[in-house]
Amino acid sequence: MRTDTATGLVLEGGGMRGIFTVGVLDCLMDNQLWFPYVIGVSAGASNGISYISQQRGRSYFSNIELLKKHNYIGLKHLLKGNGYIDLHFLFYEYPDKYYPFDFEAYKKYPGRFVMVTSNCLTGQAEYIEEKQDYKRTLDACKASCTLPVMCPISYVDDIPMVDGGVCDAIPIRHAIQDGFTQNVVVLTRNKGYRKPDKEFHLPSFIYHQYPAIQEKLRLRYKNYNQTLDYIDSLEAEGKVLVIRPEKPLQVTRTERNTAKLQDLYEEGYACAQQLKEQLKGLCSPLK
Repeated sequence: MRTDTATGLVLEGGGMRGIFTVGVLDCLMDNQLWFPYVIGVSAGASNGISYISQQRGRSYFSNIELLKKHNYIGLKHLLKGNGYIDLHFLFYEYPDKYYPFDFEAYKKYPGRFVMVTSNCLTGQAEYIEEKQDYKRTLDACKASCTLPVMCPISYVDDIPMVDGGVCDAIPIRHAIQDGFTQNVVVLTRNKGYRKPDKEFHLPSFIYHQYPAIQEKLRLRYKNYNQTLDYIDSLEAEGKVLVIRPEKPLQVTRTERNTAKLQDLYEEGYACAQQLKEQLKGLCSPLK
């Protein structure tokens, strides 16, 4: 893989499977490996934001230690109107009460951070960069993580939005459009994984006011698989370095078993550590 200063870092989502990415990012921080451009979707955005604020261990705490203490995943939260994963707790209580988000360090990071959301009105991906407004930053990150159906719709600038993965699950093409022709891509599925060839049909009353999102969800599997095919082709050409789990995952999107999450975190760390020397040639010094 050719090394230059225009290397991006692309972070897939996957809910709690994103603990693999947390391991990767903690390894990058331990080795002082920083990228000039980071783009994240869903869990990739929520974990990436702590990388940009240089808070090593913050995402680990929220994914494992906070889950043990507050059990923020489950039907009780859904029945209260907060969603199966209580995103209000994670984005508006956690940063204030349990592990402060260092917004000043986030603002000063000498690189770009892009969060991907899905616009319910247009059915198109939105690519949000925000380093001035604290609340808008958290709003955008929460919207990026808003699992369809399982969580209430989020709003950024009064626009209804859901999980960025609905419209652009692995935003490699956007990274390239932004000028980063060489990329490190962190995936949360093993090599060869593809979604089943099956359209996803929502009951007509769900998102009936957002037909564009209904359509994106219907064909999500196809767009996702096509993107993975594209990444495989870039990998074969030496244009991306892919970090991914080595085996099929035993961790679900809404996993609550912290022992499984710990194992996947450690796998992510180990996979990044094995590639440390290659990664060193791709990262800009943090100034």
